[in-house]
Amino acid sequence: MSTPPDISLNDSHTIPQVGFGVFQVPPEETIAAVEHALSASYRHIDTAALYRNEAEVARAIERSGVSRDDVFVTTKVWNDDHGAERTRRAFDRSLERLGFDYVDLYLIHWPAPAQHRYLETWETLIELRQSGRARSIGVSNFQIEHLERIIGATGVTPAVNQVELHPRLQLEELRRFHEAHDIATEAWSPLGRGQILDDPVIGEVASSIGRTPAQVVLRWHIQLGNIVIPRSVRPARIEENFQLLDFELDESAMAAIGELEAGARIGPDPATFVSP
Repeated sequence: MSTPPDISLNDSHTIPQVGFGVFQVPPEETIAAVEHALSASYRHIDTAALYRNEAEVARAIERSGVSRDDVFVTTKVWNDDHGAERTRRAFDRSLERLGFDYVDLYLIHWPAPAQHRYLETWETLIELRQSGRARSIGVSNFQIEHLERIIGATGVTPAVNQVELHPRLQLEELRRFHEAHDIATEAWSPLGRGQILDDPVIGEVASSIGRTPAQVVLRWHIQLGNIVIPRSVRPARIEENFQLLDFELDESAMAAIGELEAGARIGPDPATFVSP
């Protein structure tokens, strides 16, 4: 099976373009799912403190026989832990649950702008990167105004911004900002939580090239340069979501999918979201 390429980050590190997400994967199912992903050649696992399965991710890596150094692991600080001291403690707890000396990527999960603390949290992530315990640092769900504030205040640009992104929410302006500032775009819910897979345009493209709708949407992301972290607990689907390199979408297919933009957000609005 061909391995997806790595994306170069602005801090000299790289990240595998296709990863495996464990959002809403129950702890009791996480070990088996991550083990299968690793056996299917995934080398990028995305978790978070909020998901309550960091320990199970670590256990799966240990059981897989794949070296820790060969797996890119992301975790995130939750909204309740914004601010210098709370972020440091949250990071320490994540490392303890993971049993690692470092994480490959540490993200601010949401800006939670009403708290007025995401800049302080970002300054703390910079310290964690300087310590070597977080090799790369970034953000999640940040909008342009949030990015401009932290970059302007610290001079440090996030390596990654992980955002809801799929054919019905393409965030073209934000992606242009990312490109101009050398920020990697990472798509959570790259399949629109499955809602996009029944779209007739996706179905027509999939049928015409003998691929599944999920593979078509993920390939669309790949050709745009997005990092993707699809999730599943079904072994066949985990494998399917990784088989993206032996075909390409032509210009007409890319354009047709591009026309599906609707500004349709499935998750919360980053401008207002604080907690579930």
